Amino acid sequence: MNTTELKAKAARYVKIVEWSDEDRCFVGTCPGLMFGGVHGPVEAKVYAELCQAAEEIIELMEREGHRLLPATAGKKFSGKVLLRLQPAVPQRLALQAGTSGESLKAYPTRKLVAG
Repeated sequence: MNTTELKAKAARYVKIVEWSDEDRCFVGTCPGLMFGGVHGPVEAKVYAELCQAAEEIIELMEREGHRLLPATAGKKFSGKVLLRLQPAVPQRLALQAGTSGESLKAYPTRKLVAG
């Protein structure tokens, strides 16, 4: 596979570079394509190395006949998440929402977004 094709395939995967206080450097990951990542003191260099690593993984997987995981870049989300819960969970959420003055829709959303 040529370099242009590899770059195009690698571009289909989200790449994240962020500062890590714990590691005291930039850490780059590519969820959905590889575990682990790359790290270093210069953000742009970490990103370039991450892109190269993604290309190498794609090339290796295809050469060994492995199927690539679905692409993560450009994926659209509806904003809906369907969960199957034990009946006691929505009941408990409704009680917690009521005591905080929020609706059953607003309360879990706020809790999920807040982390």
